[in-house]
Amino acid sequence: MPRIWILRIGHRPERDKRVTTHVALSSRALGASGIFVDTEDRALEESVRDVVGRFGGDYSIETGVQWKRVLKGFEGEVVHLTMYGQRLDEAIPKIPQDRDLLVVVGAEKVPPEVYREADHNVSVGNQPHSEIAALAIFLDRLTGGRNLYSDRDGLMTVIPNERGKTVVEKRT
Repeated sequence: MPRIWILRIGHRPERDKRVTTHVALSSRALGASGIFVDTEDRALEESVRDVVGRFGGDYSIETGVQWKRVLKGFEGEVVHLTMYGQRLDEAIPKIPQDRDLLVVVGAEKVPPEVYREADHNVSVGNQPHSEIAALAIFLDRLTGGRNLYSDRDGLMTVIPNERGKTVVEKRT
């Protein structure tokens, strides 16, 4: 089965800590295999690995990567999420489902090279909004929602219910 990877460009630890954490956690929850972040950030790595350790799944994080190397060396399809791309509903049918996918998510202005190198520049709406929202909508539509409630066989599992909180902790 093809895997989905995220490439976060422009992460600024002092400003983007929570946003990039949420990009990682949203992508994990919606079926991605891992994230590459261009700026080294050990606290971000620790935070994401902690969630993976508690809630399970096969999700990796690597910070301090050279984004150009990741982009050019990726053997699969590259999707860049941007306000200026092709409409999501028109782009999704054109994205192959049988190849690994690298989804590029910018934190600030993305270099023009990203637009040129991407196989698909996809817009999730044409109004300014959060890259977290764009990524979540994109991944949900791409996968048909199949990962939204999947169990990752972790130490903790949340059981959805109408009222209250139900968390099952597995004994080790």
